[in-house]
Amino acid sequence: MKKLTWLFLIGIVVFAACKSNDNFTIEGKFENAAPQGKIYLFAMVNNNSVPVDSTVLSDKGEFKFTRSTKSVDFFKIGANQNEYVVIAQNGDQIKLNADLNDPTMAYQLSGAAEADKLQELNTYKNKYNAKMAAIQANYDQQVSANPDKREMIAEQLRPELIKVSDEMINFILKFANDNPDALTSFYAMNSLNPSDYEKEFIAYSDRIKSKFNDNLAVTEFLVRMAKLKSVQVGQDAPAFTMNSIDGKPISLADFKGKYVLLDFWASWCMPCRNENPNIVKAYNTYKDKNFTILGISLDKDPKAWAQAISADKLTWSHASELSDFEGPTVRLYQIEAIPSSFLIDPTGKIIAKNLRGEELAAFLEKTL
Repeated sequence: MKKLTWLFLIGIVVFAACKSNDNFTIEGKFENAAPQGKIYLFAMVNNNSVPVDSTVLSDKGEFKFTRSTKSVDFFKIGANQNEYVVIAQNGDQIKLNADLNDPTMAYQLSGAAEADKLQELNTYKNKYNAKMAAIQANYDQQVSANPDKREMIAEQLRPELIKVSDEMINFILKFANDNPDALTSFYAMNSLNPSDYEKEFIAYSDRIKSKFNDNLAVTEFLVRMAKLKSVQVGQDAPAFTMNSIDGKPISLADFKGKYVLLDFWASWCMPCRNENPNIVKAYNTYKDKNFTILGISLDKDPKAWAQAISADKLTWSHASELSDFEGPTVRLYQIEAIPSSFLIDPTGKIIAKNLRGEELAAFLEKTL
């Protein structure tokens, strides 16, 4: 289960060219828009979109926003159910035309300094979205004709869907690394989930660490990646102390000299609960071979937490800050999704991350 923000969603990106230094403008026209329909301009504040302006479309679907910004930054235009992410700086005069009925949210752009890069990014994005839409249409058609074969049809189409998804991810990674001087690459990179591509995100952060110094989103990203480096394989596991389930302090230092699996989970996390039988099996197999587990719950409800421990027969040590993703230790370990885990050796060094099922069993068998 993941925490996501609008910055991480693949959308429509616009970057403008310089004309005036006092403000920037975004103007354009939406086809198939309701006359006098309202649209909104959002700014990004602390990784959240906050409305900063609104306007009413003309009878022809035309609109215009004028705004100032301290540096190159992210904005978002909301029209009906469509959202268009904009990268703008003072002096830009951006023109954006789009058809609100276009499912790919394609657009025509002029007056943008990075128009070529943006066109490249969105052309490929639309191509992959179209392929995925075709797979979905094929699935819907087959299921409609054979509703009792839904699961079989899904399994047949899964390899094709995975192939298209992998192609899109590979393109995004290549695009971001080929264009480190373009803020568009930062947007492209952040359309991926960092929990799945930690190494790639860290490598990318190293490439842009001296760029876009005035952009708050980039600065926060670089700080986050620096912290993420501290919990990579080969690093010493950060120390912490929190309350155990019986209310007594428990520290990582208490487990020095043992192999310990830090398991971040929660009672409400179904992927976590589905993985628990594998962890129980690993614990019962290796608990007498200098191996143990410390479960760290992101629960906020102590009763639900305790009930899940009992129901899943989790007989190892448990602790929690009862603060969801905002707990100090959860933040220290840069947890963006659960289940997440860290295997720590007797010296306190991280030797593996996010091992699941057979991977966990095989690693423990090899190591212990």
